[in-house]
Amino acid sequence: MKLSTIQQTLGELKMQPSKTLGQNFLHDQNLASWIVAQLNLTAENHLVEVGPGLGALTEYALQQCGSATLIEKDGRLASYLTERFKGRAEVVHQDALEFDVRTLFPKGPIKLLGNLPYYVTSPLLFAFIEEPSPIAQMVLTVQNEFAERLAAQPRTKAYGALTLIVQRQWIVKHLRKLPGSVFMPPPNVDSGVISLTPRPPGELPECDGLLFNKLVKLGFSQRRKQLRKMLVDHVKDWPAFAAQLGVNETVRSEELTLAQWIALTNQIRPTISHAAQDVHGEMFDVVDENDKPVRIASRHEVHTQKLLHRAVHIFVYNHKGELFLQKRSRWKDVHPSRWDSSAAGHVNAGDDYAETAVRELEEEMGVTAKVELIGKIAACENTGWEFVHLFQAKHEGPFILPRAEIETGGFFPLEVVRRWIEARSDDFATGFLECFKLL
Repeated sequence: MKLSTIQQTLGELKMQPSKTLGQNFLHDQNLASWIVAQLNLTAENHLVEVGPGLGALTEYALQQCGSATLIEKDGRLASYLTERFKGRAEVVHQDALEFDVRTLFPKGPIKLLGNLPYYVTSPLLFAFIEEPSPIAQMVLTVQNEFAERLAAQPRTKAYGALTLIVQRQWIVKHLRKLPGSVFMPPPNVDSGVISLTPRPPGELPECDGLLFNKLVKLGFSQRRKQLRKMLVDHVKDWPAFAAQLGVNETVRSEELTLAQWIALTNQIRPTISHAAQDVHGEMFDVVDENDKPVRIASRHEVHTQKLLHRAVHIFVYNHKGELFLQKRSRWKDVHPSRWDSSAAGHVNAGDDYAETAVRELEEEMGVTAKVELIGKIAACENTGWEFVHLFQAKHEGPFILPRAEIETGGFFPLEVVRRWIEARSDDFATGFLECFKLL
């Protein structure tokens, strides 16, 4: 929008830009077009725009995306946007910090666009990138100092805990700096445009994410101190530890690369980065059409010959009645990278369904809970020729998810899951779809 158009529209709305809401309206049309172009929108994308204001970016984005959700906190602007883009976008009058990101999963590949208020940039960013996240790419305008911190490299002043926590899972690019003069009113600091895209699976080694975050925050809490002094409670033999890591004993936090911080985390708490499934050694009961055992066979034989066998699925709910879903690891031999039940697994030879359900909760989620049988499913192609007993349990977490088995997971409202299945059933393992029908 032109500066004159912004001023005229604000006059018609009888409003002034709010400092409290961090309202600074972009009036450079060439920049607006360029920012939107960085998202590479297609008709398959659903656009989410945070703080669209008067729609300076929106008007360009809607020409390229398939659908859009605009999240605007200011009620006057929300009403204006609803009228301006009627039938072209859904306008949500809400604080973006209160927006339920989980509702975006049914909408497909999500591209996020936003000119984020400086005072809430960090919490807003983490609200959308926290696992599990449906975001395929985001292009954000933020305070330039913040942009530099996100994209920083080792041995620089901007490099810190924020840099590492975000870059472990996202590729960050600082695209350009914007002077205050391109906004109305002009802010007192420069802005920066950044792009974030999820890291491709396998690009970096897996590690315990919670421990990684804890270590980098600790390491940068006093960044000028030697790292050995900051990690004294975690590392007993620092000289040997540093030698394994390939760094000097006097190294400081800002000198370690992202890869070295991951290696450091894995030296303290090793994690399995590849699921080496023993397909020949694992033994199952082969059953007949009435679910009666007839003989024992290896996992390999059962799967390759499509023999009837047994499995359990467990639906874990929290106190809100939300269902925990896991996203299967890309290394799984069946339905890799698809969403599945809270926990699931084969019944081993000689075991029964109930004890298997308890075992799978412990192995896949790291918890114990009372399980209750809620349904049975006959063996069919969609279950992988498994007779399935479906159990339910209640637990609030936190859960310990083995990354060799599970990529990520989270609680979802049942209505969101239903809409997600209706819109994108291929996102789910077929066995879970059969189980969900029982609800």
